[in-house]
Amino acid sequence: MNLSSSTLSHIVLGAALAVGAQAALAQQQLVPAQSEVQFTARQMGVPLDGHFKKFSAQVAFDPAKPATSKIAFTVDTGSATLGSRETDAELPKPTWFNVGKFPQAQFESTAIKALGGGKFEVAGKLTIKGTAQNVVVPVTLTQSGASTTATGTLPIKRLAFKIGENEWADTSMVADDVTVKFKLALTGVGKI
Repeated sequence: MNLSSSTLSHIVLGAALAVGAQAALAQQQLVPAQSEVQFTARQMGVPLDGHFKKFSAQVAFDPAKPATSKIAFTVDTGSATLGSRETDAELPKPTWFNVGKFPQAQFESTAIKALGGGKFEVAGKLTIKGTAQNVVVPVTLTQSGASTTATGTLPIKRLAFKIGENEWADTSMVADDVTVKFKLALTGVGKI
């Protein structure tokens, strides 16, 4: 194979740009201290607000090419709290999150679509307690300086993921609907 120096320089330049783009995407980081994952359930009609203390994200997001972007998000289910020692002692048990067998809930994107105005639709697979469901998460991105904040709300059905089994499957006690809200602070995201 005979390559001219011009062709070779184009290949080298293309490879350098590709590596540079990957390096830029690899520098995107979650800022946990400025991020939160909350959930709201209802017990006997009364809202119960909780949150997860530990979570992580692997983000390779290019605002100019959202279709080529990937997001993976992991929540440590054992870090769930409703702010009560009694309730918090129940959440890790097999009836609820079964933390011993399923220590993490995971979301992995399969497609990201720009809707305009900093709004995106992120489709992916949500796995909780060994059960996977396809979900679509509406996400809004806002930027301030070098920081990007991703916010969104995802309604889920807890029984679809076997959260609250046996006597707790009665939705007159604990509603099936749970709302998950997130605010994720990220660094290294390009201009929207």
